[in-house]
Amino acid sequence: MININITQKKTLVKQRWISAPLMKSLLLSSTLAITAIATNVNASAQPNIIYILADDMGQGDTTVYNSSGKIPTPNLERLAKEGMTFSNVHSNSSVCTPTRYGVMTGRYAWRSSLKNGVYGGYSRHLIDPERETVPSLLKKQGYATAMTGKWHLGMDMSSTDGKKIHRGFGQNADLSKPLTNGPNAIGFDYYFGISASLNMSPHAYIENDKVQGELVYLKDKKAVKAAGLKGAKTGWMAKGFQQDQVQSTFINKAISWIEQQQKSASKQPFFVYIPLNSPHSPIVPSEDFIGKSALSDHGDFTMEMDYEIGRLLNALDKMGIADNTMVIFTSDNGTSPAAKLDKMQAQGHFSSMEYRGLKGSLYEGGHRVPFIVRWPGTVKAGTNTDYHGSLVDLMATVADINGVKLADNAGEDSISFLPILQGHKFDDSKRGVVYHSDSGYYAIAQGKWKLILHKAGGTRRLNPKDSNNPVKNAGNIQLFNMENDPTERISVHQQNPEVVNNLVKLLENQINSGRSAGAGPAANDEIDAKLHDKWQKYLTKYITL
Repeated sequence: MININITQKKTLVKQRWISAPLMKSLLLSSTLAITAIATNVNASAQPNIIYILADDMGQGDTTVYNSSGKIPTPNLERLAKEGMTFSNVHSNSSVCTPTRYGVMTGRYAWRSSLKNGVYGGYSRHLIDPERETVPSLLKKQGYATAMTGKWHLGMDMSSTDGKKIHRGFGQNADLSKPLTNGPNAIGFDYYFGISASLNMSPHAYIENDKVQGELVYLKDKKAVKAAGLKGAKTGWMAKGFQQDQVQSTFINKAISWIEQQQKSASKQPFFVYIPLNSPHSPIVPSEDFIGKSALSDHGDFTMEMDYEIGRLLNALDKMGIADNTMVIFTSDNGTSPAAKLDKMQAQGHFSSMEYRGLKGSLYEGGHRVPFIVRWPGTVKAGTNTDYHGSLVDLMATVADINGVKLADNAGEDSISFLPILQGHKFDDSKRGVVYHSDSGYYAIAQGKWKLILHKAGGTRRLNPKDSNNPVKNAGNIQLFNMENDPTERISVHQQNPEVVNNLVKLLENQINSGRSAGAGPAANDEIDAKLHDKWQKYLTKYITL
């Protein structure tokens, strides 16, 4: 539960990050239990839910969105033909950890202690175990819950010397002891996966709260290479751990868990979260897929991911549960520079398609992601929508499906897209959707307007195709009319000061109020003085309010 002490209260008011009246409401909200208010739900109407999260994959990396793309993805095409394709859904951040926080909590990660960057393999937990999450909410509605995949949200490990564990290398981590405050602590009945990205140690599987296998310590790059690891950091490794088998292992574990669930409790609905390690670096397709795309390792790895998703879909068919299972496929952010974008672009493949930017960026290529939903009987097959959504919206959507009203301090930025799935019209023109870069900079979009509060898209990363195509009329801030200029070619901030001011006020309100959805009291976990100073700099130097 969020607690704000007197010293913090004085600091927050002094910094004018939040007003004194708002502080009163925040203190009130901090005493609220983090719960969801349940209504009576017909259990037979509850769908099974499978949420597949690719890692570092732009819209252009699937032929669903990119008909001229060079990476065949027939199983994603099948999913799209049998479901609904969203063209305008965005990750809440353009890097891994904060996006995953948003998916699980329905809340922007910059409201937590994580203001920029990502976690390491030994980082302590980010999600407060008392906070409502998608799995904890669904458990209360009778769901069985499981996760098989990449966590990357921190978990607490014991140390051999009682000191803090080094976030990157973990020399003093005691992995023989049970882990705490991982996936099981936030609502998952079962967890099998890796602690962070595949390049980060510990290079080992974790099942529930135990690291699997006999561990050895890789002290330098020579030891890493000798162990057969590619693009990996030094640290702990389980003997026999093979990077190119991780993706298929995640799918195997998901299928196995679902099969067991059907044998033991076939009438109980289930939720399975499958955050894959692909096509994030290290890009390690298995032997059967090396060279298969005739494009790149990234293409091969993505094709293998599509194949593995096909295995999962076929398993649902074989078990006879596809008709009552909602399958969602998306990605945590755009494609990484590690994919060697320049070489693929030379062959006519563009992971960000016509959009500017890539992973880490506030431009569209950083956070406009594939989003496909199949739900037979509810979602009309072969449909498309340009609804403006965010990956934080899963929380409100599953609550809506189950007839649940979220508490004030749960899913603070989440809006249900159930009406869209049901084919209803939904006015999204008033919603302000916030994006966040790897370096902690903000952008906000509302209706046709998008404001970026950084002179270079919030990151040092550059998409090769943009190097000779800079933003025209760019300043320290950039404003785009996405209706006329979806590729963010020309900034029109100088011509539209009123639009800029309105978007700044909207963003400031969303930051200060602790929420962007709903109307109840809410609070940010921590106030970052450095970030606050940066924000005030924009307000005073670049904007006239």
